[in-house]
Amino acid sequence: MSASSVPEDTRATALQAWLAQRPGYFEGLQLLRADASFRRYFRARRDGEPVVIMDAPPEREPVAPFLRIARLLEALGQRPPRIHDEDPDAGFLVLEDLGDRTFTRALAEGEDEKALYQRAIDRLADLHRAWPQRPAEATPALPAYDTPRLLDEARLFIDWYVPEQQGHPPAEAARGAWETAWTQTLDALPYLEPTLVLRDFHVDNLMIPPEGTGCALLDFQDAVLGSPAYDVVSLLEDARRDVSPAVAREALAHYLQATGWPDEAFRVHYRVLGVQRALKILGIFTRLHRRDGKPDYRRHEPRLQTLVRRGLAHPDLQPVAQWFRRHLPGDPATPEPAPEARA
Repeated sequence: MSASSVPEDTRATALQAWLAQRPGYFEGLQLLRADASFRRYFRARRDGEPVVIMDAPPEREPVAPFLRIARLLEALGQRPPRIHDEDPDAGFLVLEDLGDRTFTRALAEGEDEKALYQRAIDRLADLHRAWPQRPAEATPALPAYDTPRLLDEARLFIDWYVPEQQGHPPAEAARGAWETAWTQTLDALPYLEPTLVLRDFHVDNLMIPPEGTGCALLDFQDAVLGSPAYDVVSLLEDARRDVSPAVAREALAHYLQATGWPDEAFRVHYRVLGVQRALKILGIFTRLHRRDGKPDYRRHEPRLQTLVRRGLAHPDLQPVAQWFRRHLPGDPATPEPAPEARA
């Protein structure tokens, strides 16, 4: 192992010792990025070939789920990074280096937005069409993305965002009403056959792979079994960038045509889960600021507040909209009073 440029900490020292014992000669180790979790990524060369190394402390971010879902995605004909070496007990993986061209970077460099979102939605449609034919032997048991789990995520908003905005925790009556509003809304969703949900399907986690075509996938280790609308709305109502309304409309229509889901039932899921996801992320970004000392994510709050306010205008979300008007009036995420309630 040659000289490196990495943080001086216990995990970095353990990583360098681990690499020294693996096959091949590693050099040029450089911190690539840390994400909103406890994972970090490094770039290096192994015998002259570029690789990416995931550092995931086992007690915080076990790598076994990543390995399971990566292999499942390959079995479904998708394009995760290839796994070159693994040590789940140590929390280190050596992965294919997919390069630097995330869809986010490609968009910033002037790539056509419509064409890139078409690539992304095609990847998602391909995945959802392949799911019913998945090989049983390659399919791990996946958690259900059901009402209890979605409700648990929605609590992040009331546990973190609401106290930050109000300066104090919500009253028990407000908390109880929040639970009731979301349970009522989620339980009213029409039935759609569950499919693989990657949960973080957006342009930051999509790559133009070295072969230059298609769409490679990142950050899928938290995959669950749930509504097909979740990843679609994650892509088209992005927490981190504004998607052109025309591009979003065309991509959604193309996805529905390609997959054959019943249009209105799917759109109900899309609207409800779009609001649930935006609220969850508002809670997460507030927590990253208050608990973890990472305030940069809060710059996305206005976009998320707009997504929530716009989404709550739909009748499917009336119970949640009523909660906002009663318990969080004046907040940027709160919709205008319903016409019959105006003076």
